[in-house]
Amino acid sequence: MTSTLTSSQDSDALASQLGLADTVVDEGALAESIRKCAANNVVLPTFAQLANPSLIPADIAAGADKNSPDSRNLFRVHWFNDMDGNRVSVPDHVVLPKSLTGVDSPIVVMFGDRFPMITAHKVLAAYSCLAPRVITGQFNPSTQRAVWPSTGNYARGGVAISKIIGARGVAVLPAGMSQERFDWLDRWTSDPSDIIRTPGTESNVKEIYDACNEMQKDPKNFIFNQFCEFGNYLGHYEVTGTALSAVYEHVAKGLNRPNLRLAAFTSATGSAGTIGAGDHLKDKYGTKIVAVEALECPTMLENGFGEHNIQGIGDKHIPLIHNVMNTDVIAAVSDRVTDELDVLFNTSAGRDYLVQRKHIPQEIVDALPHFGFSAICNTIAAIKTAKLLGLGEDDVLITIATDGADLYPSERVKTMKKRFNDNFTQVDAAEVFAEHLATVQTDSMIDCTERDRNRIFNLGYYTWVEQQGTPLSVFEARRSQSFWQNLRSHVPTWDAMITEFNARVASTK
Repeated sequence: MTSTLTSSQDSDALASQLGLADTVVDEGALAESIRKCAANNVVLPTFAQLANPSLIPADIAAGADKNSPDSRNLFRVHWFNDMDGNRVSVPDHVVLPKSLTGVDSPIVVMFGDRFPMITAHKVLAAYSCLAPRVITGQFNPSTQRAVWPSTGNYARGGVAISKIIGARGVAVLPAGMSQERFDWLDRWTSDPSDIIRTPGTESNVKEIYDACNEMQKDPKNFIFNQFCEFGNYLGHYEVTGTALSAVYEHVAKGLNRPNLRLAAFTSATGSAGTIGAGDHLKDKYGTKIVAVEALECPTMLENGFGEHNIQGIGDKHIPLIHNVMNTDVIAAVSDRVTDELDVLFNTSAGRDYLVQRKHIPQEIVDALPHFGFSAICNTIAAIKTAKLLGLGEDDVLITIATDGADLYPSERVKTMKKRFNDNFTQVDAAEVFAEHLATVQTDSMIDCTERDRNRIFNLGYYTWVEQQGTPLSVFEARRSQSFWQNLRSHVPTWDAMITEFNARVASTK
């Protein structure tokens, strides 16, 4: 990978722990995957096809229910879908106006609830982790269970992809996550034992690791750890980065300003897969990358800890696949903000207030139910970034909505009861807007220096080297941008292997 990675231990770690094999490791396991895919009529899309769906035959998923485990839905695991699963030329998005954000800079949000089966973009991360392991013969779907450690959406995506290829998927997630996640898993798993509830909530990632480390002692369990699977990073670099670029180019054409630039990309870190798309945008546009976390658990901001309810963003550790040394800004957002804005955006009193009193266009308000908790967090971070960096009307900020509000009704009930006595009024709406949108400040942010980046990078040592056994040389190699640049050669190699895999599947039928 780089000149610092030369030992056999390094090579083993790159292939086994990090998912970076680029040749067939086990021909027998590969043959089983081919047999399974042939039996289930599975064709694997290439990363190039998911990044540019015009390469996919237009009718390939015609008639397939986007919410079912239909193998044709693999060709919808990209950003170019509408809510019905139809192909669109530009990913669905919204440009938020100053009347909502309070800043002159256009803030663009690309919607993830258009993805199939789980209505969240994490199904892309799951596919990006599973496909390389399948085509290199590292995972055997006939003899192994696919274990998906997550705080919710990634586990659901993994269960969906596993089911399609005929493998048994196991979700590992904290017991305190939204009830909607568990309801979905109940429908999609065949055995209650395939849903493993670990202690705690969003902040309890180590407990997930501990459960997986115990499960890994049984060779029948294969752990797809999104926090160190570089397929997650590469899938988002290639697929999400390309989609964000398409959205920006579309928005820029509509704004028709000669000095327009893509100034910043904000992304809650979570597994640090999505933020990998920021590397793509920085390579192409010089875009600044803003890493976002919960204020109640300020790991990057203050080496801190705690608990929060911004479900889907994780914390108390630095993921191995986070390119920390390429990060420009750290922003922290309180879960009080996301909880209360979720109520504002998804109640009649809140929506009426936004339209009638704040004069926000109806079409913008109609789009707000497509913002889940982390989407609200990403948007607030974009507002904070625009203010911190002094950005203006020619400076576009872009972010994503991982999922939509449909995954959080049970959480909204809790917020309504706890904070509004089950009666959210227009007065409450005015207070929430004033506190969380009209007066966004630049507190709890870092405009990173090299020293800041090194401090955050070093935090990862305790998780990955001390606890998870990553070779120190592999851990350290990630400081250099050459490590990340060299990673990208895996994508065309994997695509060639996917093409060969599909040919073998076709000849097996």
